[in-house]
Amino acid sequence: MEALKRTPFYDLYSAYAESRCIDFGGWELPVQFTGIVKEHEAVRRQAGLFDVSHMGEFMVSGSGSEAFLQLMTTNDVSRLQDGGAQYTLMLYPTGGVVDDLLVYRLGEERYMLVVNASNIDKDFEWLQEHLTDEFSGVTLTNVSDETLLLALQGPLAETILAEVTSAPIAELAPFHFIERAVVCGVEVLLSRTGYTGEDGFELYAPLDTAAVLWNGLLAAGAPHGLTPAGLGARDTLRFEAKLPLYGQELSADITPLEAGVQFFVKLDKAGFIGRDALLKQKESGLPRRLVGLEMIDRGIPRSHYPVYADGVKIGEVTTGTQSPTLKRNLGLALLDAAYTETGTEVYVEIRGKQLKAAVVKTPFYKKSQGVKPQ
Repeated sequence: MEALKRTPFYDLYSAYAESRCIDFGGWELPVQFTGIVKEHEAVRRQAGLFDVSHMGEFMVSGSGSEAFLQLMTTNDVSRLQDGGAQYTLMLYPTGGVVDDLLVYRLGEERYMLVVNASNIDKDFEWLQEHLTDEFSGVTLTNVSDETLLLALQGPLAETILAEVTSAPIAELAPFHFIERAVVCGVEVLLSRTGYTGEDGFELYAPLDTAAVLWNGLLAAGAPHGLTPAGLGARDTLRFEAKLPLYGQELSADITPLEAGVQFFVKLDKAGFIGRDALLKQKESGLPRRLVGLEMIDRGIPRSHYPVYADGVKIGEVTTGTQSPTLKRNLGLALLDAAYTETGTEVYVEIRGKQLKAAVVKTPFYKKSQGVKPQ
C-alpha cells in the first residue's frame, strides 16, 4: 500500500489535540484542528489559516506561452497584466472539464498555473500532450514538490497580514499578486485569492519556510481570533459561496455551462479546446443545470443522493450539508433543466425515503450580506 503524501506542515499539526487527518486524494491532510463548525465560523467572523500545500503548481515560460494557454484554457489570458491572476478551466474536446485552475501572469511569456491536487499528474500530461511543434518555444515545469501554499482567509485577514509584512496589501485588488513580498521574513508570492467566499490571501513559498510562516502568522493572528482550519471547513465555506469542487460540481462529464461558471468561459475567444462542444450545447439548450436546494422536510442532502420529480429521477446532489452559517439543510444539485426554476419542488432520496426540497437561489452566502466580525 502506497504511503500517503504529507505537506511540510504535517509535523505542526500535532500541537492541536483535536486535529484529525484523513486520506484526501493520496495526501494525509487535516479535516479539522479544533472542530469543523468552529473553524468555519472563525473564517466567517475573524480568520482561518489553511495548509493547502497539496495543490499543484506548474511554470509555463518561453516564446508562445500566451498562445499556448489561450488554446488550453477557457478564459482570456491576453487580458492579464503582470501581477494579475484569473480563474479558468481546461476542457476536453467534448466540453467536459479536465480541471479548474488559476493562471498567474508573472511577466511577459512567464506564467504559473495552480491546479487541483488530485489532478496534478493528469493535468501535466494533458498540457505536455499539446506542446506540439507550434509551441516549441514553451517550457512546462512541475514545481509542485518544491512549493508550499498557505491560505489566510477571513474578514480580518488583511489586518493580521499587515502585522507581518510591509508589502502594500491594502492596495492589492482581488485576483492580483505581489511576486516577491516578504512575510514573516520570508520571500513569498502573495496573492489576494481564496476559496472561502471571504477576503483573503494565498502565500506560495519554498518548503523549508513552512514553520516560520505557520508560527509567525498564527502568532500575529492570535489576538484577532485566527485559527488553523482544515479540509472540513474549507469544504463548507466554499459550498456556501457556491465555489465548485472538481469531482463534484465539475468533471469530465459536466461542462462549465452546466455548472454555472460560464463567466469564465470566453466563447468569443476562438480556438480553445472544447469551444465547439460548448457552442453546440449553448445553441441546442442546456440539458441540465446546477442549482441550489433547500430541504423542506427534515434531512440533510449529501453528494450523489438522487433527486426526483414527477416520479422520475431528474438528477443528483453534488454537495450538501447543514450550512454552519445559515443553519439550513442545503445542497447543490445537477438537475434536468425543466426543473431548475427557483421555487420548483423536488424530492431528495435520503436513506430510502423521498424528502421534499425546493430549488433556491445561489450562492447561499455572499460576503456582502455579512457575518459580523467579533
